Amino acid sequence: MSKSKALHHRNRHLGAKGAAYDLPHLSAVNPGLSPYIQTAKHGGETIDFSNDLAVKELNKSLLMAYYKVQFWDLPEQFLCPPVPGRADYIHYLADLLQDSLGQYRGSKIKGLDIGTGANLIYPIVGHAEYDWRFVGSDIDKTSVKWTKQLLDFNPNLKSAVKVRMQSNSSQIFAGIIKQTDRFAFSMCNPPFHRNAEEAEKGSRRKARNLNQQSNKLNFGGRSNELWCEGGELQFINNMVDESQMFQQQVLWFTTLVSKKEHLSAIYQQLKTVNAQQVKTIDMAQGNKVSRFVAWSFVPESEHSNWL
Repeated sequence: MSKSKALHHRNRHLGAKGAAYDLPHLSAVNPGLSPYIQTAKHGGETIDFSNDLAVKELNKSLLMAYYKVQFWDLPEQFLCPPVPGRADYIHYLADLLQDSLGQYRGSKIKGLDIGTGANLIYPIVGHAEYDWRFVGSDIDKTSVKWTKQLLDFNPNLKSAVKVRMQSNSSQIFAGIIKQTDRFAFSMCNPPFHRNAEEAEKGSRRKARNLNQQSNKLNFGGRSNELWCEGGELQFINNMVDESQMFQQQVLWFTTLVSKKEHLSAIYQQLKTVNAQQVKTIDMAQGNKVSRFVAWSFVPESEHSNWL
């Protein structure tokens, strides 16, 4: 487990105190960011992180400047991902693949992004950094339509990323993984609230922490991105159960786990389904620590032959 308070050492946004932004460069790449740049209290330049539009333009700038994106945007009410933290998941996955496969770059590596959303962040970063191929899935029709439009506007991504609609909300892998598919990994940022009321409280708390006047988060996330019945733990346990059906088609199943107290129950579920290997990888961004759990049904001796 990582004990560093910094981003991953390959993360392009690594700074002395977490993420670092070259705002003059970013605003040159994306002039839409310029109106939101202001003078920081202790000198230098910053943006108002309580302003949803400023945050969206910042992340758009990062994707354009560092991840070969020609066009990127989001419809209102959809989750706007913080690029540096999302990139860390990709980089630590690469480390996992290096340990397992002996390599972590190249188009032979194919990943499955469960709940890719309208932002398509993981396929964008994974393809730009490591030349991975992706299948992204989502249960939301608007998200699927939007991501397909993003692919149309970014030809370099269109050949590397496919988006599939999950028509059955009770399924995660079934209906998405086809018989001929073979993935080096799956990844997921699961909904972490148990119901709409809990999600609304979380949004209000976030707004207060950012000294935001309005409780409405324009890019704070839609219901399917923020909550599901039973919350994060139930979703992950369902994922673990269903992963058994595809144990010969996915080398490493992985998922973010936002609440550390859920880990013991997840480990127990993984024991129940007889996972061959289970790993927990900590990721730290400043004072925030996140993590993902990875499990495999494939014996370690067979990993090097997966590709």
